[in-house]
Amino acid sequence: MNRLLIFLLLSVPCASVAQEITVKGNVVDPIRGKQLKSKIVYKSYPTGSISQTFNDSTFTFGIFGSSKYQVTADADGYMPRTIIVDPKEAVNNVINRDIELTSLGGTIVLNHLIFTIGRATINPQSFGELDEVVAMMKENTKVVIQLEGHTDNQGNAEANLKLSQQRVDAVQKYITSKGISKNRVKTKAFGGSQPIATESTEEARAKNRRVEMRVLRE
Repeated sequence: MNRLLIFLLLSVPCASVAQEITVKGNVVDPIRGKQLKSKIVYKSYPTGSISQTFNDSTFTFGIFGSSKYQVTADADGYMPRTIIVDPKEAVNNVINRDIELTSLGGTIVLNHLIFTIGRATINPQSFGELDEVVAMMKENTKVVIQLEGHTDNQGNAEANLKLSQQRVDAVQKYITSKGISKNRVKTKAFGGSQPIATESTEEARAKNRRVEMRVLRE
């Protein structure tokens, strides 16, 4: 074999081999500090072409390639919850994501929901969390939710009530644009009347500016 041929062979890049990524986590009640045996469904997102269902308080499965996966957990007496995992999140080929379930009658704070200050414009960084709500509702077709809007108690109370309504309306519009019936997404505005933090600090006010999700029926 001549030197030119050897050089050409060594110069051809090797095809990259997709490595398996392990997704694992626990289904937990964060208030009671315990794991919950649940119906767990994982499937490729958004097509659902790969799917598996089992009952446990933990989950572990492998994925290849760049496809996202959704994992839904549903336990008696709790609101169902869905997370979406992206292979890009992997650290050393592992994705660790727990699913925290909230008792029926309670609310889930959409912690990653961001709005433009003083407006009802949703920051695109929030779409991932809202897509998880959409995926949960598609997996649980009888679920009806109520989006509850809150502001801090600074400024005009009437204006705050209006802003909180506009914000939950914006979230409702996003969710229904993904194929969820509007009849399944109720809204309610509270303005600054139900603070969860009473300190006179910016951190406390930021906690009070929130949208919560309540399951009305399933």
